[in-house]
Amino acid sequence: MFKIQTLNKIDPEGLKIFPLDKYEIASEFASPNAIIVRSQAMHEMELPASLLSIARAGAGVNNIPVEKCTEKGIVVYNTPGANAHGVKEIVIAGMLLASRDIAGSIEWAKTLKGKGSEVPGLVEKGKANFGGTEIRGKTLAVIGLGAIGVLVANAAQALGMNVLGYDPYISVNFAWKLSRNVKKAEGIESLLANADFVTIHIPQMPETKGFINKDKLKMMKNGVKIMNFARGGLVNNQDMIEAIESGKVGKYVTDFPEDELINVKNIIAIPHLGASTEESETNCAIMAVNQTIDYLENGNIVNSVNFPTAEMERNGGTRIVVANKNIPKMVSQISALLAQEGLNISNMLNKNKDEIAYNIIDIDGNVPSTVKDMISAIDGVVMVRILPPK
Repeated sequence: MFKIQTLNKIDPEGLKIFPLDKYEIASEFASPNAIIVRSQAMHEMELPASLLSIARAGAGVNNIPVEKCTEKGIVVYNTPGANAHGVKEIVIAGMLLASRDIAGSIEWAKTLKGKGSEVPGLVEKGKANFGGTEIRGKTLAVIGLGAIGVLVANAAQALGMNVLGYDPYISVNFAWKLSRNVKKAEGIESLLANADFVTIHIPQMPETKGFINKDKLKMMKNGVKIMNFARGGLVNNQDMIEAIESGKVGKYVTDFPEDELINVKNIIAIPHLGASTEESETNCAIMAVNQTIDYLENGNIVNSVNFPTAEMERNGGTRIVVANKNIPKMVSQISALLAQEGLNISNMLNKNKDEIAYNIIDIDGNVPSTVKDMISAIDGVVMVRILPPK
């Protein structure tokens, strides 16, 4: 019986996928086999020896101690694309909010309460203070063409915008999904120099922290409108405030309010609503649960941020999965040990990612429990699991 710990409220449509005869689900477990989490910070948590995987029901994993998990052989995966449509829609809304002072006009309209029959006339007089521009015909720069960036680019293009995309690491899969009318920018400087709107869709990592800063802001047009529905740390707040105050940036729409950004004129702070739709939360939970089941029962890994993608169909026999440091002669040592024990390998897959390698080994028949300890004793092995025949 696998024990699944939930650290946040996870959509029940996802949790009900777990077969009740194989899984226990609770918010508290002393020795969970897997954790499903949304935004709860895990950096100070004790990671028990029983823990095999952590599924983030969402895209960002900055709340998870990924490096520590890798050292312990714990697979961390996220759910890229599951909330992409929800984020895409709020990015489009953000552009509209930045183009026309909709938020300000709504607040002003509230001040007319109690003025009775004067309201229609006051509306006609006051609306001129909230004029704006259309987004049609304007140029949008999309930084990062992953699941969300591609959807935003395609939607903006369909709305009549000129769209420039920038992603030196775009995958073949997402390149196929990108509209042929989205133009590829050759470099970040030319991209930013031509944009009326900029939207950022890259992961937050040490090398991308403060990606939008005073140097990149200098490259942009005066009055540019910037959207950040990716991660707060991607934008240097102080540089952004100075650019807003100077008029360099016309509007900044962020889904990540911080104290210094609140109540600053021309900064629209939205309380992290990007993926807060019923559909997004359900899709993320379903994907997280399915990935957890496939890993626990089959050893298959998809959408991991710290382990390589590795999938192999079961052949009915016993399956051994091994994680090891990505160093020479590991596969030969494991294979030699299995041969020494008289075990026949019917199928094998070896994949690596950065400093970690992962092996899926199917064996004809049963495997003695002592084999796990023998493989674990090989220098460089991080984790070993033996999965019973299926």
